[in-house]
Amino acid sequence: MQAKLLLLCGALPLAALQPTASRAEAPLAAHGLAAPAAEGTISGTVLDEKGAGLPGVTVVLKGTTTGTSTDGNGGFTLAIPEGTASPTLVISFVGYVKQEIVVGSQTKITVKLAPDTQDLSEVVVVGYGTQKRSDVTGSVVSVPQDRLEKLPVANVAQALQGAVAGVQVTSGSGVPGSQSSIQIRGVRSITANTDPYLIVDGLPFAGNLNDINTNDIASIEILKDASSTAIYGTKGSNGVILVTTKRGKTGKPQIRYAGYAGPEYMVDKLHPLNGPEFAAKYEEFTRQRGITFGHVPNLSEVDNYNAGRTVDWMDLIKQQGFIQDHNVSISGGNDDVKYFVSGDYFKQQGIIKGYQYQRISFRTNIDANLTNWLRVGTSAFYANNDDGGGRANLSSAQIASPYGNVYNPDGTYTIFPQQPEQLFNNPLIGTTTTRESRVNQLTGTGYLEVAPTFLSGLKYRLNVTYGYRTYRFASYVGRQGGDLRGSAALVNEERPNYTVENVLSYNKDIDKHHVDVTLVQSAQQNKYFTTTENASGFINDQIGFNSIGSGSNTPTLGSYSEMRRLESQMARVNYSYDSRYLFTATARRDGSSVFGANADKYAVFPSVAVGWNVANEAFLKDNSILNVLKLRFSYGTTGNEGINPYQTITGGALLNYAYGGVSAVGVRANNIGNANLKWEQTTSANYAIDFGLLKNRITGSLEYYDATTKDLLLARQIPVISGYTSILDNIGRVQNKGIELTLNTVNIQKADFSWSSAFNISANRNRLLELGYTSTDDIGNRRFLGRPLGAIYDYRKIGVWQVGEDPSQQDPGAKPGDLKFADLNGDKKIDTADREYQGSTLPDYTAGLTNTFTYKGLSLRVFLQTAQGILKNNGILNFVDLGGRLNTPQEVGYWTPQNASQDRPGLNFYNNRGYQYPSNASYTRLKDVTLSYSLPTSLTERLKMGGVSVYVSGRNLYTWTKWVGWDPEQGYTLGNGSGNVDNLTTLGNPGTGSNPNFPQLRTFVFGLNLTL
Repeated sequence: MQAKLLLLCGALPLAALQPTASRAEAPLAAHGLAAPAAEGTISGTVLDEKGAGLPGVTVVLKGTTTGTSTDGNGGFTLAIPEGTASPTLVISFVGYVKQEIVVGSQTKITVKLAPDTQDLSEVVVVGYGTQKRSDVTGSVVSVPQDRLEKLPVANVAQALQGAVAGVQVTSGSGVPGSQSSIQIRGVRSITANTDPYLIVDGLPFAGNLNDINTNDIASIEILKDASSTAIYGTKGSNGVILVTTKRGKTGKPQIRYAGYAGPEYMVDKLHPLNGPEFAAKYEEFTRQRGITFGHVPNLSEVDNYNAGRTVDWMDLIKQQGFIQDHNVSISGGNDDVKYFVSGDYFKQQGIIKGYQYQRISFRTNIDANLTNWLRVGTSAFYANNDDGGGRANLSSAQIASPYGNVYNPDGTYTIFPQQPEQLFNNPLIGTTTTRESRVNQLTGTGYLEVAPTFLSGLKYRLNVTYGYRTYRFASYVGRQGGDLRGSAALVNEERPNYTVENVLSYNKDIDKHHVDVTLVQSAQQNKYFTTTENASGFINDQIGFNSIGSGSNTPTLGSYSEMRRLESQMARVNYSYDSRYLFTATARRDGSSVFGANADKYAVFPSVAVGWNVANEAFLKDNSILNVLKLRFSYGTTGNEGINPYQTITGGALLNYAYGGVSAVGVRANNIGNANLKWEQTTSANYAIDFGLLKNRITGSLEYYDATTKDLLLARQIPVISGYTSILDNIGRVQNKGIELTLNTVNIQKADFSWSSAFNISANRNRLLELGYTSTDDIGNRRFLGRPLGAIYDYRKIGVWQVGEDPSQQDPGAKPGDLKFADLNGDKKIDTADREYQGSTLPDYTAGLTNTFTYKGLSLRVFLQTAQGILKNNGILNFVDLGGRLNTPQEVGYWTPQNASQDRPGLNFYNNRGYQYPSNASYTRLKDVTLSYSLPTSLTERLKMGGVSVYVSGRNLYTWTKWVGWDPEQGYTLGNGSGNVDNLTTLGNPGTGSNPNFPQLRTFVFGLNLTL
């Protein structure tokens, strides 16, 4: 047993693993002893709460870096520099309360450390209140605070990636301002939203994580199981993220600056063919086709080829990326009024010309005690997000000929650089587009809290929040951009919302019994309104979208509006006895306006949880190895609205038609409604063990969950004679089972050096149990019973047909250079019957490992992240060459009779079967490394400053993967994962933030945190 524990602890001293003999009770405070000591030294012994000597305790002379650690018996000797006035010792050890001892004239001391119960009594946010961590029965995990500081991330989601077991964060792309996707404990729906519910300061937040700057965040808790999420009812099915922002504290005003800046670079993994390579590929293409057509495919390329003039399109569209963030906050207050005010400026210049993202945000939090029974508070938040600007086209730069022409004789961009070819535009044309894209989020919240003096423990709280979110998009493509008529587009969106909550709570302690009851009544409303305008035929390019009515062609106008309401009641009871036996019961009733007239608009979502703090039992209280042991179990149901307003009713669409020789507008049937639609429901069970060993030098948790979602919202086929082909219905079931391990260890703790590790790993098994509309697999939609969602279903590639091989017995008609597929059914032909399930875009497991090393004021944090067992269709390998005219990445390659590749096909291969090149997308990444230095307290005190730290940080430093492409993480989401580029429109302009063909960013920043 000791050997195993030693392995877990790394370099943990062996003495720390061995219980020591009990000693006589020592005084609670240090006291002088008669034994003499050498002049200029102090010696002593450090004991635990039982009087046993504590080895490995850090003893440091306050205000200096002079220190030592105790030996195997808890003894130490420390030299005191000559002339030290009033020397004070700081004595610390993991799992114990830090003590400061004024030495005075003492030469030998004995110190008894008290156990640090902070970890157990730590208050965590659990939704509609807080709880001691030791009393939490549900699966509630706190995000490590160091993930929110000193990292060059654009949003909170990026800081969460790999840091929390069971939380899968996938970066949207390297596009500035793109959003990451977050899934908690697997994918629970096929068509409904799978994002977690976002709560900020206890209230629903209508924005997204892009709006919140990490400097404003005090803590993040993630609710994962039914016991913790059922309090949010129909919103809790996909997990809940609770963000608590910083509040003011009693004391003098504190001014803090936190900022960083640094360059960003493209993680080069794809390199288009250069001039000679491109010409050689085209010559090989014509040879394999048995035709002769020169060295380049287009006439305008001939002169450049003959003169040896080439262009590096990738180099032309690139620019130096740069990221910066600057935050200033002021906080303080007294016993009656506390305040926190923050302003933040974030700017990211992308690595491709025209790509940028800017965020300006402000926050004010004020809390006031008006009387001893009345407390009020308010928060105001504003964020402006801007990612406008005309953009170069990365995908076009990948495929453009190196012999193309960038400029016209007058210095303007050529529209078609490979004349007479007009299928491919100049990759730089997009930079001439006038493009605006802005999102504004304004949120105001207020609360009133009454705690009557006549009944201790009773509290009433009124929460109110109002949010207003606007989006504006405007673009104009003119003549320089290839549109000779000029085209303008405008989109304006508004999203007002409000939430009102009445919360009544009561908590009471009677001897060893603790009870708290929470009752909630809530009302929410969300509205959405959008208008769109499109016009073309402008007389010149000066007006653009500023006068969209100036277009000669009749403008196209559109608008849409919707509203949804949610009414809720919730009751929760927490009970604990002697912090040993724990019980939680919750029930929430939700009523939603989106459901049909025939369905019950209300549903109840109950949950129950129990816990047992085994370590608090008498038979374990004196255990020197096991400090924390808690068993937890929870079971409950949560919901998912899953549909938009009006999907339960039959809708119509406008139809233009001719009547009496004139054009008329009518209405035609669009979709058939289903008045019986109701919630998707997820029922889950959670089993967990929390543990702490060796004075909590090893802590962690092990959890297993089993969740089944039923009444999936899916389209069911109906007879065409009805006038429709399908109807949305509650059918189908999906199951998610998984296991999660979180482990935190203090491997080494010396006077001036420490090493700690944080490790998490989670494995989720997703299965489609039932479809409802069919009893067999739905191959067309890649849905397979008993298999995970995001299925990959394709032919099995076993090589490439070579010269001299006979394909007639396996794939008649195949020729050398064609891909060779397995004849799975043995019928001597390759057809759809030879396809098979090969894997899923969902990972088998994800993990993260953080190692933190500290030496005096230096700290080094190294974070590794991995996602394994991912299979994705690789669009990069599926380039359709379109007559040999496309450039292709050097990393892709192609078959020739001479190289006899068994992996890549020849240039004459026609992918008529639609093979999608399933590829291993697993990866391990050195996600971030941060080196920081904090000035000693003695120096900051002399400078009259509260604290100063500087750091350098690198992100996305190296990736180990077999994936061929820009990044294995891009596009790794639910769906068939095709990333198909069979046509140029799917290559597209990666401007939406979700395009899988965009490079990852490598970032290096220098940062400064300063407190006055």
